[in-house]
Amino acid sequence: MEDVVFSIDIEATVKDAWHELTKVGEVQYPMFNAVLETDWSPGSPMYYYKPDRSRIFVVGKVVEVDPEKRFVHTYRFTDLDEEESVVTWDFEEIPSGVRVTVTHGSWTDHEKTIKRVSGGWKMILKTLKAVVEGKKAPFMVRAIYTMMGAMDFMNPKKTLTENVLADERAKTGDAS
Repeated sequence: MEDVVFSIDIEATVKDAWHELTKVGEVQYPMFNAVLETDWSPGSPMYYYKPDRSRIFVVGKVVEVDPEKRFVHTYRFTDLDEEESVVTWDFEEIPSGVRVTVTHGSWTDHEKTIKRVSGGWKMILKTLKAVVEGKKAPFMVRAIYTMMGAMDFMNPKKTLTENVLADERAKTGDAS
């Protein structure tokens, strides 16, 4: 399967775009209001939590980090029974600011993931542009986030933080 690739030009600095997508312990509005936890060391885990940390929706591992240029990580939705794929973020300085490119690939059999991320990355990049440029996120994004919060009770139990962490420990053989 072919990689899914999207880019957006943002009228801001590379530093500002990088910061928004790599900050930990704070809400990343473009990333569906998730809070990222990682230490950015290659091989270390990445978790995208709900802001109250009751659920984890995406897990992965850091593969490569080149500050303000590129980061690469594995990616798996916790509610889908599909293998990890790989996401690469590239940051390129351009005359008007920064071009951010996300490439999602290394697919095995990820039909559901591909379907979900194809629209998701477009929305994430548009929201990133708005946030980094100091504008309001598009109305549709705000509406989707409101609906996601209201429908939280419908998320599968396997997305609950304790279940995701137990599943990750079982996969790695970590008994702690």
